Amino acid sequence: MIVDTRTVGRDVGRIIQAISLMMLVSIVVAALNSEFFAIPAFGVSTVIMAGLGTGLVRRYRGADPPEKREAMVTAATAWALIGVLGGLPFLLIAWTIQVDPFPVWTNTPPMDATTAIFLNPLDAVFESMSGFTGTGLTVAAVEEELPRSLHWWRSFIEWVGGVGVIVLTVAILRRGGSSGSYTLYESEARSEKIHPSIVTTVREIWKIFVGLTLASILLFLLVGMPLWDAINHAMTGIATGGFSVHAASIGHYDSPLIEYATVPVMVAGSIAFPVHYLIFKGEVQNLYADLQTRWVFIWFTVGSLALTGILYANGQYATLEETFRIGLFQFVSATSNAGFGTATIGGGTEQVWSAGATLLACVGMLTGAAAGSTVSGLKLIRVITLIKGTAWQIRNVFRPQTAVRYLQIGERRLSEGQAQREFTEATVVFLLWITFLAIGVAVLLSVLSPAHPLEYVIFDVMSAQSNVGLDSGITGPDMPAIAKGMLIINMWVGRLEIIPVAVLLGSIFQRLDLYR
Repeated sequence: MIVDTRTVGRDVGRIIQAISLMMLVSIVVAALNSEFFAIPAFGVSTVIMAGLGTGLVRRYRGADPPEKREAMVTAATAWALIGVLGGLPFLLIAWTIQVDPFPVWTNTPPMDATTAIFLNPLDAVFESMSGFTGTGLTVAAVEEELPRSLHWWRSFIEWVGGVGVIVLTVAILRRGGSSGSYTLYESEARSEKIHPSIVTTVREIWKIFVGLTLASILLFLLVGMPLWDAINHAMTGIATGGFSVHAASIGHYDSPLIEYATVPVMVAGSIAFPVHYLIFKGEVQNLYADLQTRWVFIWFTVGSLALTGILYANGQYATLEETFRIGLFQFVSATSNAGFGTATIGGGTEQVWSAGATLLACVGMLTGAAAGSTVSGLKLIRVITLIKGTAWQIRNVFRPQTAVRYLQIGERRLSEGQAQREFTEATVVFLLWITFLAIGVAVLLSVLSPAHPLEYVIFDVMSAQSNVGLDSGITGPDMPAIAKGMLIINMWVGRLEIIPVAVLLGSIFQRLDLYR
């Protein structure tokens, strides 16, 4: 069936309208930091995005509410466009500093090597897509050199992207009736509902998210992080995004206390919003009673200890405490998809971590944490479904045809039909995930120096597609343009959990009549 492009156009326009409001907020932040030179860049970006969004909404005003196929295409299209348009502030601020057309009182700084990177539109789009998808891979060589307005924009787009641009749109631009809103909400890889009303659910999610962010800021301040750093790291930490205001990320502070304090922030971002809601209501038992939350803690514990063991056996660090701290921090950072760093994993062509340690971190990035959180990756519930579903399929071979079959996942007892559907969905996502990962690895291997270890190439592609942000020294401003383009696609695909992208491609092929 042909996708209704009018519906897609209208809903994409509404999403772009919502995101344009982020530019207005950023104007205020630039003014508060006396970076008046950045205000025109945010203003022009606002006009472009608001104009495009409003034009699409008006043109397709009478379109029907979205069915599932339109919602999927809307999600894939909107995330691609937002990733591109979100690069405008990077590009325009870099151009402003380069040209320096304003009076002295606007405080235009001299051009530095890091900001100059964003004169290249591809680098601006890379940073934007990395931010909105909550990835945290960066082409900014030395983050300290960036103006605060760009620090803010990087953190802000990760913070909003962690919850989702469609979730933002539903919260502030709701339309009559909730069916269309819920269909769009589901298309962004979400299905959890805290309240029967999807609009009320979305607003509850935002309340929880803001509360967790404020708590994270307070925690960082208590352990000695400066205010500006605390605000930015709280936003990107609770969103499991990982952008930092320092090139060395959390390792910049050389503070075990700050490193340990960052771990609970990353863990909080890994827990589903409905579970946070129940915990805030006093139902603390959900920390262990909920299947996914229980496995978040189990997987983080087992993986951290395993990584610590590998690093200790390799004699990687001076003391057992330092090895444990790095193993804990880096595994939680990888598996929560937060992407903060305290240690060098690789130097591009220079090997630092062994293949075993690197690939264990890759497994963490692949699984991710709880569905319904800000985390990407496959999600633990899918991993559990794949493992238990495979065992269930094997056991069924030895059962008589007349036997009643069911699959127990946590407290849910699935009938044979339900089990087959969920197992098939998890299998399809896993196979498509690995396919896109393999494509990304193949492209990078074809354009990078053969001196890069294979496990490091896999690591950076996995980091992009799982929206993590850790790197092995490969990702950066000097990376070939084809490699940057491929990682942009991996980030986009990973944030949408594959299926909306597949539906978009299928609808394009259908319109072009390529199935014959």
